[in-house]
Amino acid sequence: MGEKVINAALLGLGTVGTGVYKVLKNQEEEMTAKIGCKVKIRKILVRNLEKAAGKVDDPAVLTNSWENIKADPSIDIIIELIGGIEPARTYILDALHAGKHVVTANKDLIAVHGKELMDTARASHVDFLFEAAVAGGIPIIRPLKQCLAGNHMSEVMGIVNGTTNFILTKMSQENMEFKDALALATELGYAEADPTADIDGLDAGRKVAILASVAFNSRVVFDDVYIEGITKISAKDIRYAKEMGCAIKLLGVARNTESGVEAYVCPMLIPNDHPLATVNDSYNAVFVHGDAVEDAMFFGRGAGELPTASAVVGDIFDIVRNMEAGCCGRIGCTCYKQLPVKKMEDTYNRYFLRLHVEDRCGVLAEMTEVFAKYHVSIAQIIQKDSQNQDDHLAEVVVITSKVREGDFKTAVQELSNKSSVKRISKTIRVYRK
Repeated sequence: MGEKVINAALLGLGTVGTGVYKVLKNQEEEMTAKIGCKVKIRKILVRNLEKAAGKVDDPAVLTNSWENIKADPSIDIIIELIGGIEPARTYILDALHAGKHVVTANKDLIAVHGKELMDTARASHVDFLFEAAVAGGIPIIRPLKQCLAGNHMSEVMGIVNGTTNFILTKMSQENMEFKDALALATELGYAEADPTADIDGLDAGRKVAILASVAFNSRVVFDDVYIEGITKISAKDIRYAKEMGCAIKLLGVARNTESGVEAYVCPMLIPNDHPLATVNDSYNAVFVHGDAVEDAMFFGRGAGELPTASAVVGDIFDIVRNMEAGCCGRIGCTCYKQLPVKKMEDTYNRYFLRLHVEDRCGVLAEMTEVFAKYHVSIAQIIQKDSQNQDDHLAEVVVITSKVREGDFKTAVQELSNKSSVKRISKTIRVYRK
């Protein structure tokens, strides 16, 4: 008897699609021993047949027609790697309705239409898996759904964008300004030609929506996530953070609190003794806290051709095992709760505030009076040496205790209207457990 073969179709032959093609080829000899059968890529959907021909062994597998793939009853698994909302959403829904299993790395789509896709998969009794949609090669979706399912998760947070982490690392280690670090990231291929989704925090925001949904068993969508990027972070901010024993990282944070889910992405000071403070360059790490496991961290390459392909192929193998055992659709949507998502102004954090004020007696007293009015408790005030003695200004750095964001912003707004305050240079949140 010949080996059993499961047929799959690959949608997209870009960076990750090419990686999946390579990983499946590398696994070919051991595949039957691992999962009980072979997985063959029978069709690959591409836009440009001629350009893609050099990437595959047999160009006959290439097609530019989705209808040819959708109508092929021999294809059991669709691997969607074209990205974006459309036509990916249509293709995936078509595949699920046709009884085909789907693997995707499409964070944009899941963060917006995840419920629709999961409900369709459940109705069709097929698998819809998306491990590669968050943190590339780092296993986090399956651990949250399976290995850590015995926990009530209270927090999932971390560094989930390698481009911004590389930029902040260079700013910290080599005292670069943002624009220079971004230029280097682009030159080395860490940043796209249009880096907006990365540096403005949009990419991380989509991943936080997915992580929060899975961790807290309640749907969080992209529009629920408050987002700030790193474009306003300066080398001076990083230098001051170092003086206070902290690093600045773009963190995605999701908390399950008694009053609702908090979900946001922003640059934050994080103490040097926290494991995430030492995650540098393009690496990612996700830190979770559960009532049983307590703290656990997942670390590794968060993007790239082969790391992301590793997660995709892991999902493919999982589907094949389910097919062989007759238990497809075994773990689908886990969002059985309907928790409210809090507005950002109702979240609580500590804050770093850097401002320039008149260098005279009584100014600090005026500042503390405003803070007290809005219940902002000050943990630390540092007056820095003025760079220009002729302007009669002092630079002041304030670290607050935990405070409601709305109250802090109101206090800062009132401060900015005082004649003694000449410039508010920066406000950055400080991570707290």
